[in-house]
Amino acid sequence: MIEDVNMLTNPIVEISGLTKIFNGLRAVDNISFEMYVGEILGLLGPNGAGKTTTLQMLLALTTPTSGDIKIFGLDLERNREKILKEVNFSSSYVAMPYSLTVMENLMVFARLYNIKNPQARIVGLLKDFEIEEIKDKTVRSLSSGQITRVCLIKALLNEPKILFLDEPTASLDPDIADKTRRLLKKIKKERGISILYTSHNMREMEEMSDRIIFLDKGRIIAMGRPEEVRAQFKGESLEDVFLKIARQL
Repeated sequence: MIEDVNMLTNPIVEISGLTKIFNGLRAVDNISFEMYVGEILGLLGPNGAGKTTTLQMLLALTTPTSGDIKIFGLDLERNREKILKEVNFSSSYVAMPYSLTVMENLMVFARLYNIKNPQARIVGLLKDFEIEEIKDKTVRSLSSGQITRVCLIKALLNEPKILFLDEPTASLDPDIADKTRRLLKKIKKERGISILYTSHNMREMEEMSDRIIFLDKGRIIAMGRPEEVRAQFKGESLEDVFLKIARQL
């Protein structure tokens, strides 16, 4: 968690009036928010709330219908390449070439990111995630949890200033999920990295997030620290809040 409230004064991502319409459907409807340096910002909401579409626009994979995205103070549309060099993304649902080994896959990405001494960087991250023993295995032979950790390593190769994580622990067992959360918080603290984090694990979101944004039907319906969002909806936990929103209680 961010211990110094004053840290929440330096926005690294600025979203204004962001809207995305697909075939007349407003997947994202005029949302505005900021993410700050060194912050973990949780993006929550039921399926279809607009989380994935928002992430896709922040990664310049989908063009907004309207609205502005600034990252590092730069307009994303006009500075896409420059911005994305300092950003990375991981999801439990991203596939890698199955016929390549873990090391071969990661070396490809390391070269794309122009990483200096890539092999040492990869080996260090494999050790951090406790999967050094799989470096010479093909991706097709890995468990879903191992693939998830390899994707997280890929996302950390270029030492990004901003990390977008979509369900990063969805396929991990409780022990490995806990170790992964601890490692991500350690990296955030040591490097001041900013993380936008989505998950359907409400306990995880409460543990990880400095602030929460709740989306529903493409709109922001709550924003603040976890305890502030709980108070707004009179919930004992974020899971209570989620259920009230999902069921329109």
